[in-house]
Amino acid sequence: MNPVAFTLFGLEVRWYGIFIACGALLAIFFAEKLIERNPRVPKEAAVDVSIFALPLGIIGARAYYVFFEWEYYSAHLSEVLAIRNGGLAIHGGLLGGSLAIFIYCLAKKISFFELMDMMAPGVVLAQGIGRWGNFMNGEAHGGVTTVPWAINVGGQMVHPTFLYESILDVGVFLFLYFFLSKKRRFPGELAGAYMILYGIGRFFIEGLRTDSLYIGPLRTAQVVSIIGIFLGILLLIVQSKRIKTGDYALKEEKAATNK
Repeated sequence: MNPVAFTLFGLEVRWYGIFIACGALLAIFFAEKLIERNPRVPKEAAVDVSIFALPLGIIGARAYYVFFEWEYYSAHLSEVLAIRNGGLAIHGGLLGGSLAIFIYCLAKKISFFELMDMMAPGVVLAQGIGRWGNFMNGEAHGGVTTVPWAINVGGQMVHPTFLYESILDVGVFLFLYFFLSKKRRFPGELAGAYMILYGIGRFFIEGLRTDSLYIGPLRTAQVVSIIGIFLGILLLIVQSKRIKTGDYALKEEKAATNK
């Protein structure tokens, strides 16, 4: 596939960037829909926090990738900022975006876990859309296989791991947005479920990929996925106990009035 969608005034506009932009817009849209039902989060929070989360997420995604590929980039410093060609690690993007949300919540005196819950479904949908940018770049694929749905990359039939993760991400989005958000019992429930479900799926999908980042002999994404699963479980346990002990005595009428 041609990674360049079109050329505008001599500048190549790549599918990678188009998919990321579309995913970001949808993430904001669905976050706003959830915030409409949540009196404890200001209605403008999704747009406001995205102004900071998107650039910081991209910076985090690139910094993460460059860090684990430093042996190459230390000899090619001019390519460190060449993100239009790919090379964004989603875990780094999530860390950068989460940091932006945390800082925003501190400044606005909003519950961090409340806003994380509102953002989580849209974020995982954006991940699923963004994976098609990997397809257009001919990256994020797996090893050689004979499965009927294999794709041709460089003359070899390989696992379309970008597709596996896209299906995973969309599935997690559907579960979080259309089911769990309507039954949410405490702040952090959607964020914790996202960390667990995405972590489990990514762990197994990463094992099929041929372009993984490594920590020694270990695949970085698998290690981070295990950490994410553990933190997600811990978050659900801690938050569920706090709601039972009355730490979250919700003042719905006052919150609704202030929104």
